[in-house]
Amino acid sequence: MRIADVRAYALRATIPRPFGQSQAFGNARSAVLVEVVSDEGLSGWGEAGAGRHQEPARHFVDGFYRPALLGEDPLEVERLWEKLFAILVTSGLTRGSTIQALSGVDIALWDLRGKALDLPVYKLLGGAFRQRATAYATGLYYTDDADHLAALREEAAGYVAQGFRAVKMKIGGASPREDLRRAETVRAAIGADTHLMIDANQAYNAFTARAVGRDMASLDVGWFEEPLPADDIDGYLELKAALSMALAGGEALYTRFAMREFLARHAFDIVQPDACNTGGITEFRRIAALASTWGVQVNPHVWGTPVALATSLHLIAALPPTPPCRVPTPLYQEPVLEFDQTPNPLRTDLAVEPFRLRDGYLDVPQGPGLGIELDHKAIERFRVA
Repeated sequence: MRIADVRAYALRATIPRPFGQSQAFGNARSAVLVEVVSDEGLSGWGEAGAGRHQEPARHFVDGFYRPALLGEDPLEVERLWEKLFAILVTSGLTRGSTIQALSGVDIALWDLRGKALDLPVYKLLGGAFRQRATAYATGLYYTDDADHLAALREEAAGYVAQGFRAVKMKIGGASPREDLRRAETVRAAIGADTHLMIDANQAYNAFTARAVGRDMASLDVGWFEEPLPADDIDGYLELKAALSMALAGGEALYTRFAMREFLARHAFDIVQPDACNTGGITEFRRIAALASTWGVQVNPHVWGTPVALATSLHLIAALPPTPPCRVPTPLYQEPVLEFDQTPNPLRTDLAVEPFRLRDGYLDVPQGPGLGIELDHKAIERFRVA
């Protein structure tokens, strides 16, 4: 079997109402899907990038990786990862859109490999520690609601009613005092038994993050995500020493090389690599191995289409508890799945069978490869020419 073609699809969907986090407001969602086609007619699918502006990854797939992959054996996934990464090293292109594009290609190769061998990806990764993943709701963004606290209250209570046992809200887009009011509103709406996490999307310096963390400590925050600029390792170490809550980060770090010092120096309590950003399934596994070496919990960051969700479910299935124990508990030793709940047709419309929450969990797909079927008419509907 050989690779006959590599295709990239840039997708975009407009949403009816804008929403925002600490860095931006927007009214659209975008994604880049990658399809690797074999000469035997099988296709594998991947997703290139997680964020608001993934479209540049399409050009790197077309211009860098497609010519290098044609005629190659798609089952030799890790060798191909190294071949493609080597294209970037001498040009200093080892972060950003180039790695997002590599991520999409790598995920597509794993999907194709699973289909060729008639095995789900989690079996290719060594087997499942669990067949379902505890999901937490990502939502509670900034909106243009006139009574934004009432809107937050209603949204947060809705997640609990759906069966979520944990929710994550955005902070950093308002003053610390206003964000404290927002977080207090959410905590009151979800009650004491539902976990609450806060995500600042790199909005603070160390001094401000320290003050915000101390103010929110009484709300029993499960983790404080990306409080500082992604590369500020000394700031993370300073903040970790000052706060009692767990610090999480890593979604904006690319490959194991960027993660290495953060893990070795214990700058994170929880590391959140995104397989669509950091180098695909191949590189995610390497990062997880590094994290295990230093006893750091791995919880994937997920922001995108059903391809990203399926990829993360297979990875979570194959992650051992950190550390192994008799009763591993989600958010403590067990990995959990980020399940974005913001309006996104690219999440809800692209799969023939969308992912659905069941009793607070998402099931790991059991079909070959990633185990999902994409709706090709929907792909064409959202495709950017």
